[in-house]
Amino acid sequence: MFPKDFLWGAASAAYQVEGAYLEDGKKESIWDRACRVPGRVAHGETGDVSCDHYHRFREDVALMKEIGLKSYRFSVSWPRVIPDGAGAVNEKGLQFYSDLVDTLLENGIEPMVTLYHWDLPQALYEKGGWKNPESPRWFEAYARAVARRLSDRVRYWITFNEPQIFIGLGLHLGAMAPFERNDDDTVLQISRHFFLAHGRAVSALREEAGRPLMIGMAPTGDVYLPESGSAEDVEKARRASFAVAPGAFTMGNSWWADPIFLGRFSEDAERLFGDRLPCFTPEEWACVSQPLDFYGFNVYQATTRFPAPADGYQDHAYQGSPKTSLDWNVTPDVMYYAPKFLYERYGKPIIITENGMAGMDWVSLDGRVHDMQRIDFLHRYLLALERVMDDGVPVLGYHHWSIMDNMEWARGYDPRFGLIHVDYRTQQRTLKDSARWYARVIRTNGESLAAPDQI
Repeated sequence: MFPKDFLWGAASAAYQVEGAYLEDGKKESIWDRACRVPGRVAHGETGDVSCDHYHRFREDVALMKEIGLKSYRFSVSWPRVIPDGAGAVNEKGLQFYSDLVDTLLENGIEPMVTLYHWDLPQALYEKGGWKNPESPRWFEAYARAVARRLSDRVRYWITFNEPQIFIGLGLHLGAMAPFERNDDDTVLQISRHFFLAHGRAVSALREEAGRPLMIGMAPTGDVYLPESGSAEDVEKARRASFAVAPGAFTMGNSWWADPIFLGRFSEDAERLFGDRLPCFTPEEWACVSQPLDFYGFNVYQATTRFPAPADGYQDHAYQGSPKTSLDWNVTPDVMYYAPKFLYERYGKPIIITENGMAGMDWVSLDGRVHDMQRIDFLHRYLLALERVMDDGVPVLGYHHWSIMDNMEWARGYDPRFGLIHVDYRTQQRTLKDSARWYARVIRTNGESLAAPDQI
């Protein structure tokens, strides 16, 4: 059963929707630069225009209101607010976010701000980026500037989105911007800078707050499903979900969450790295692990083995099994076990900060977008979320990824995750059938989930 104040929401990220490349004082991010390197992004596409949310945010908020959203999670573009990454603040950039916040509140929608969703200022990258020991101070100053302007009206804050991706894939495995492959020891130092940046940002938010804040982080991470409901199998899945794997330690849960939520590295991490682990003074540990108010989690599918066996299937896949258009497995039970495992380990209320699926969506001859597979996907996942709440796990909100179709990073614009269809040639917005279905879920506070799918 969903509580009456449940945050039914949707999410986006600045680079994926805003457009307005270099407009009103903004400078390049690492994604702006990466998109200009041949072969980095599908079709050579960029976020220069994207959904033009920078100019159309009032139209977009009106659609959010039509859906009935209670919350909108968006990220702030660091190079739009501080174009050089450090130093002078760009007033026009801050004004955009201030106007967006005001418009959301006028329409009864709770803003949820993510400070960092991967768009590091290019100027800071050229100074070493997250490898630079000064990076925690850069991030603290940026967080402070945003908090000074928005914290009188914004209650919910997220420091970082998915370190597994922007560090694990971006700086360890070389699959996302800035597309670097670094050795483990370099990534251990990057991790140290990340932890300090998070802690300094939390301190800055609290110090600058114009009201009591709810602060968290939004990682993703490997979540394994038990082979059965037996206590033994559940415990096996739990252990696997918090393991620190050699060669892929940046992709797990406990590597990023244990220092922040528990104030220490896990036993797995200690066994793997020993005295190579990042060192913190007692004062630094206090900063890194200062109390947070919730655990945000981005969850799409249960963990599978990669690469798949040459003569078989990934875990959770089988001949003809359901998959999204990105070939991700449809595994609704992960929406039960992820909150369960995370709450049991860290003891913080959960907010689902991303969940959704990429589909093959287009506008039909009748002018509508009939994305019945997304409706079925969401129905299954939300039933699993309701089940874990009924079992006593406190969940504060759910945010569909994404509010509208947008740029899916290195995959370009082919994948469509949105509740709102965007024709990128004309910027025409069309509410998909899933948006109308979700509106009913919100209107009934989840009670409609007990009925068959209907719009």
